[in-house]
Amino acid sequence: MARADLDKQPSDVRRMFDTVARRYDLTNDLMTAGIQRSWRRSMVEAVAPRPGDLVLDLAAGTGCSSEPFSDRGATAVPCDFSVGMLRQGKKDRPALPFVAGDGTRLPFLDDTFDAVTISYGLRNFVDPVAGLREMLRVTRPGGRLVVCEFSRPTNGALRTVYLDGFMRALPAIASVTASAADAYVYLAESIRAWPDQEGLAAMLIDAGWREPEWRNLTGGIVALHRATA
Repeated sequence: MARADLDKQPSDVRRMFDTVARRYDLTNDLMTAGIQRSWRRSMVEAVAPRPGDLVLDLAAGTGCSSEPFSDRGATAVPCDFSVGMLRQGKKDRPALPFVAGDGTRLPFLDDTFDAVTISYGLRNFVDPVAGLREMLRVTRPGGRLVVCEFSRPTNGALRTVYLDGFMRALPAIASVTASAADAYVYLAESIRAWPDQEGLAAMLIDAGWREPEWRNLTGGIVALHRATA
């Protein structure tokens, strides 16, 4: 069974993502009916990369989330701890400078990046606040962090349908394309267990980030959190 438990042992999570790497992007597109593409565009707008910026894209997987920053003239550095994801990324996007790294022990010097981003990966950290502190360490003073993560729909009816309906059906949907659909049992469970918008904002403050704010996407199914170093 290629899944991790919610105690999030890094080795288990890493193996899980190694297993699903080959069809990960396709499966995500299927599960969200393509809506994730609009979420990615909103993420890029929130980061607002400028030509010459150095952007660290954590939990970048195959680099699908990193390419748009390069298209804007920034230097995007996709970083992930899954070797399977990195290998697939090098096949799909050979121009990107992929780096292997653990989000709680980043292989970069202090004050290196103009911006740090992470999409749908923070909830997989054993200690998310420790990861956020590490992101702060490698961000230049005045730099920005943007976290795109699943959250809590603000409408009660949508929240019920999403958490009790779609989340339960997620493994079956993923089985159409995923090589290890059991991994998506863990992913659904991790989304259900993740804090809401205010909870993540509190984590950002605890980690030392300033002026946290968020913007809900698709009724709060996903939220973009932005903060300043």
